[in-house]
Amino acid sequence: MRNSPWVVATYAFIIFIGILVALPNVLSQSALDRLPSWLPHDRVSLGLDLRGGSHLVLEVDRADLVNERLQNLLQDSRRVLRDNGIDVAGVRRSGDAITVTLRDPSQRGAAVDQLETLANPVGLGTAVGQTDLSIRTPADNTITLAYTEAGITSHGSAAVEQSLEIIRQRVDQVGVAEPTIQRVGDDRVLVQLPGEQDPSRLRQLLGSTAKMSFHLLGNQGEPGVTMLADDQGQQFPVLDRVELSGDRLTDARAAFDQQTNEPVVNFRFDTAGASRFAQITQANVGRPFAIVLDNKVLSAPVIRQPITGGSGQISGGFSVDEANTLAALLRAGALPAKLTVIEERTVGADLGSDAIEMGIFTGFIGFGLVVGFLLLLYSGWGLIANVALFINVILTFAALTLLGATLTLPGIAGIVLGIGIAVDANVLINERIKEESRKGRSAFAAIDAGFQRAYSTIVDSNVTTLIATVLLFWFGSGPVRGFAITMGLGIIISMFTAVAIVRIAMVWVAGRRKLKKIEIKPLLPINLVPDGTQIRFMKARFFGIGVSLFLSVASIILFFTPGLNYGVDFKGGIQMEVATEGPADLAAFRSGLGELGLGEVALQEFGSSNHILVRVERQPGGEEAQTAAVEQLRAEVVNIDPTSKVERTEVVGPKVSDELATAGILSVVLAALAMLIYIWVRFEWPFAVGAIATLILDVTKTIGFFAITGLDFNLTAIAAVLTLVGYSVNDKVVVYDRMRENMRLYKKMPLRELIDRSINETLARSLYTSATTFLAMIPMAIWGGSAVSSFAIPMVFGIVIATSSSVFIAAPILLFLGDWRTRRAKAAAEAAEDTALEDGERPKQA
Repeated sequence: MRNSPWVVATYAFIIFIGILVALPNVLSQSALDRLPSWLPHDRVSLGLDLRGGSHLVLEVDRADLVNERLQNLLQDSRRVLRDNGIDVAGVRRSGDAITVTLRDPSQRGAAVDQLETLANPVGLGTAVGQTDLSIRTPADNTITLAYTEAGITSHGSAAVEQSLEIIRQRVDQVGVAEPTIQRVGDDRVLVQLPGEQDPSRLRQLLGSTAKMSFHLLGNQGEPGVTMLADDQGQQFPVLDRVELSGDRLTDARAAFDQQTNEPVVNFRFDTAGASRFAQITQANVGRPFAIVLDNKVLSAPVIRQPITGGSGQISGGFSVDEANTLAALLRAGALPAKLTVIEERTVGADLGSDAIEMGIFTGFIGFGLVVGFLLLLYSGWGLIANVALFINVILTFAALTLLGATLTLPGIAGIVLGIGIAVDANVLINERIKEESRKGRSAFAAIDAGFQRAYSTIVDSNVTTLIATVLLFWFGSGPVRGFAITMGLGIIISMFTAVAIVRIAMVWVAGRRKLKKIEIKPLLPINLVPDGTQIRFMKARFFGIGVSLFLSVASIILFFTPGLNYGVDFKGGIQMEVATEGPADLAAFRSGLGELGLGEVALQEFGSSNHILVRVERQPGGEEAQTAAVEQLRAEVVNIDPTSKVERTEVVGPKVSDELATAGILSVVLAALAMLIYIWVRFEWPFAVGAIATLILDVTKTIGFFAITGLDFNLTAIAAVLTLVGYSVNDKVVVYDRMRENMRLYKKMPLRELIDRSINETLARSLYTSATTFLAMIPMAIWGGSAVSSFAIPMVFGIVIATSSSVFIAAPILLFLGDWRTRRAKAAAEAAEDTALEDGERPKQA
C-alpha cells in the first residue's frame, strides 16, 4: 500500500499538463496575449448557442443536379455527332433520358462509339470500373442515353466537394470570421457562421447556384424561347442558347452608377470572354441583351454600341447589401448544383451571451452543492473527493481543448451531470471503506479492500452510462453531440480522478498520520443512513410494483391523449423566440401572424412577459416552403411590434425531421438492447430481465412526465431519455453487484433475505449518489432556460424514479422470477444422479 514515486510523478505530470492546457479558458484575452509563446494558447470553441450565429445544413438538389447534367449531355451529344459527320433527324430530351434519332440506321455503330466518349468512369464503392452513362439501342435508328444510379451518386458527391470550396470562397468574400464548413454524409454541407447574421442574406449567399449567363431575346412562342421574369415580375422571351456563360468572369465589384447614384455591379471578363462579348455586341447593336442569374433576369439592356473593353455593368434596382451579395456570388463562381437549406438554427448574439452567463451560474451552483454535500457526508475524506472532482473538471476542459471540441449549452449540462455521476465512484469507495473498517480491518487493509471491491462496480456502472453516451453521439447532432462528448469525457476521466488519484491521496494521508484505523464520519453528528439498517423492502414489493404499473399505464394513456408536445426537431416546421421591449401583445401577434396563411400558428409566453415563443406548422411544398415562411414571419413580427427582435430561429424541413425522429427512436431501442446484452454477460439472465423490465417502466413514466408537463419533446429530450436509460441501469448495477457478491458469500441464504440484505448494504450509496446528481442538476432545471429545460427538468424527475425503482421494482422482479440458484442446483444434482445410475446399470466390461 505504498505509493510508487514514479506513479505519483506520472499522475502529477498529467494534472500539471491538464492545468496548462485548460488555463487559457479562464484567462482574459489581454492576459492570454501576455503569456509566453511556448505555453498553450488554444481555448475551447464555443457553440453557436453560446456566442450567437447561424447553423445551416444544405443538401444538393438531386432533381436540379440531374436536370443540369441532362442539359449538358443534350448539348454535348449534338456537338459530338455533328463534329463527326453523323446525320441525325433529332436529339431531344425524353424525361430523364436523351433520345437520338438517326437518319441513316447504318451509322448507329459509329454514333454509339462517339457517344460513349461522353461517358465518365465512376469511382465510388462497388461501382468502381463502371461508367456514369447507360447507352442503349431500342431500334435500328434510335439511341438512348441516361445516367446510371451510380453515375448520379458520383456526380452528387463531386458536386458536394466542389460546393465546399465555392461556399468557403463566398463566406470569405463577405468577411465572416471563423466559419465552419464541412461535408455531412453523401449529399449535405454543414455551414456554421458565428456572430450576428442576417438569415435571409445567408440563404441567398449559400443557396443560390449563381449560374450567370448572357442571352439574346427572341419572340414569345417561337421554338427555343423561354419566358423568364425579373424581380418586378416583368416577363422576357429569352433565347435558350447561351451566348456567353458567367464562368468567363474574372471579377465583380459593387459600385454606384455615376449618373443615377444607384448601387450596381461592375464585372470584367477574361481574354476569351472579352473577345466573345465584343463579337456579340458588335453583331447585335440595337437588340436587347438579357443578363440571367439562376433563371431570373437581372437586367435586359439594349445594346447601344459594341463593348470591346471586356467589362460591363449590371443594374436592377439593387440595395447596397444586394449588390454586395451578388458581387460575392459572381466572384466565387457558380455552384455545380442547387443547394437547398433543409435545416436552419439561428441564435442572436445577446441570447448567446445570456446563455453563457446562465450556464456558468448554474454550473457553479451545482458544483458548490455537490462539494458541500460531500463535505457533510465524509468531512475531511470528502475534501479529497472534492479535489478529485475539481481535477476532473480541469482535465475535461483540457481534453475538450486538445480535441478541438465545441462547447454548447447542453455540453455544460453534460459537464454538470458528469460531476454528479463522478461522485458515484467516490461514494462507492468511501462506503466500502467504512464497511471494511467496521469489520475490524486496519487502515491500509480497509483502503485496499474498499478500492478492490468497489472497482468492478464502478466499471460496470460507468460502462452502462457510456453505452448510452456513445449512442447519443452516434445518432445525435449539433448541441446533443456536444452533450455526449462532455459527459463521456467526464465519465472516462472520473475513472482516473475518482479511483487512481483518490487512492494515492488516501494512502498518503493514512501513512502521514500513521492511522491504525480509518474512520469516515459525517461533518455533522447526523447519520442520514444509520449503519446496519435492516429494512424489509421485499414486504412492500406488491405495493411498489402495483404503483409503478399504474403510473406506467397512465403514462402510456397520456402519450396518446393529450400526447407529447413535439418540437420542430421531430415534426418539422418553424420555431422562433421573439423578445419585445415591453410586455408582448399576444393578441396582436396571434392576429397578425394568423393572417399570413401559414396554417396553425401557436404562441406562448415563456420566461417573462416580454418573451414569446412562435411555432408554425410544417409547410407543404418541401424545404423551400419553410424558407419562404421564415421570411414572412420575420417581416410580420417587426411589422406588428417595431421594438421586437427575433432572438432564436429553428427551421427544420420534413426530410430532416423524419430522419431525426427515426434516429431518436432507434438510439433508445439500441441502448436498451446493448445494456441487456452487457448485463446478461456480466451477471445472469434474471438480472438482465429485471433491469430491462425496470428500464421500460422508468422510460414510460418519463414519457408520461413530458406529456403531463407539456415540455418540448425534441432532440434535447431524447438526450434526457438516453441519459436516464444509462443512469437507471447504472443504479441497478450497483445493487445487482452486491447481490452477486452476497450470493457467493451466503450460498444457503433464502433469496428474499439476500435481496433485502443487499439493498440495505447499498442503500447509503444509492441515496447519496442520487442526492448529489439531483443537487448538480436542480440549479440548471430551475434557471437553465428554454435551451436545456427539456433535459434538466426530466433528469431531476428521472433521478427520483430510477432510485426508487432500483429498490421497489428491479429487486422484486428478481424475486418473482423465483430462486433460479436452487432450481439450477437441483437440476445439476438430478443430472448427476441420472449419470450415476446410468454408470451403475451399464454392464461391466470383460
